Amino acid sequence: MLDFCSLLLAAALSGTCLSITMFAIWFTAPRAGFVLTVACGILVLVVHVILFWQYTKEPDPLLCQVALAMLSLGFLILCLSAMQYLGMPGYGRVAMPTFLAMAICAATTYFGFDGVGFMITYVTVTALLSTIGAMFWINGSHDRRILLVVSFLSGTCAVSFALCCAVLMAKGQWTLGVAPDNWAERLNSVVAVACMTGLGALTLSLHHLQAQIELKAETMTDPLTGLMNRRGLTSLHGERAFGPFTAIVMFDLDHFKRTNDVYGHPVGDQVLCRFAAVIKKYARTGVDAFRLGGEEFAIVMSRMTPEKAYDLASKIGVAFGTEIVPTPLGPLRSTVSGGIGIGEAEGSSLNDVLAEADTALYAAKRAGRNCVISHKRMGKAEPVRPALRTA
Repeated sequence: MLDFCSLLLAAALSGTCLSITMFAIWFTAPRAGFVLTVACGILVLVVHVILFWQYTKEPDPLLCQVALAMLSLGFLILCLSAMQYLGMPGYGRVAMPTFLAMAICAATTYFGFDGVGFMITYVTVTALLSTIGAMFWINGSHDRRILLVVSFLSGTCAVSFALCCAVLMAKGQWTLGVAPDNWAERLNSVVAVACMTGLGALTLSLHHLQAQIELKAETMTDPLTGLMNRRGLTSLHGERAFGPFTAIVMFDLDHFKRTNDVYGHPVGDQVLCRFAAVIKKYARTGVDAFRLGGEEFAIVMSRMTPEKAYDLASKIGVAFGTEIVPTPLGPLRSTVSGGIGIGEAEGSSLNDVLAEADTALYAAKRAGRNCVISHKRMGKAEPVRPALRTA
């Protein structure tokens, strides 16, 4: 059976391998900043294990203080990496209490109450691990099975540190003079090695998931406007049945070819971005915006009556007509035409509703542009506010 020192060395070896793996991953994918943070956190924990192993051989108050500080700091960095991965702000809310606990631990250890210092550190680590598990479970948006395992491992490791604290308190070991060695410490060493190894493997899985999500987002995003593209439209709504309270509005910027020819493509790009900004301004829950290509845009509106869909599309047209793009030839205002397609009670396909919207859009073009027409009431065009200068 392995003795306590062997368990510590096993933990150090496991942590070193994990840290090296994380650093290698980060070098190949520098954008994955949380992987670098995890690697740094594990490396700090390896330093703690080595110092603690040395402390078990040659007890020294200063060495004890540094080892306990490294333990709290390592798990603090891992907690911050979880916040970094989940995109949670407010690092100070976690860092400040941890640093305060580290300062109190150093003070109590300095005055000879090293047992109390161990208890404070174990409580701090328990809180940090519990926070990691809770954050992933509450705020995670990936596969819930992976998040459940992350939460379970973090919670299990937290319990093992809590047991170490409970044993010291139960025995009244406020002053030790040597490294604590009991059944809870030995259990903690085994659990920590297993949990850190598991969390390291899950970090790789989460990194892989994040890379897949980023790649998918890039393939479905228009790089100029930041809106989703046609691939995104198909991915989100391709298999959907469009009912009578779901509409698609297709927009086409009026005389956009002439805008490019007269003012140049950079100005044309600005006009496209201005229209995308207008759409984003009116976007809300149930409204998805897309750039289909060139000067063609679309929005999908859910849980909305045909009248409200028409009103929203008209407001977008009016708002865009007030946008001014400065050019060397003077200020430029552009207009947009829109066509609305609405689903049927029995359910329409994406292509069917797009075809209706496209037909209505061409009707708007024939009606003089700068207006919105619904396929359900063809011929009832209501022009939006006219532009001062049409491209």
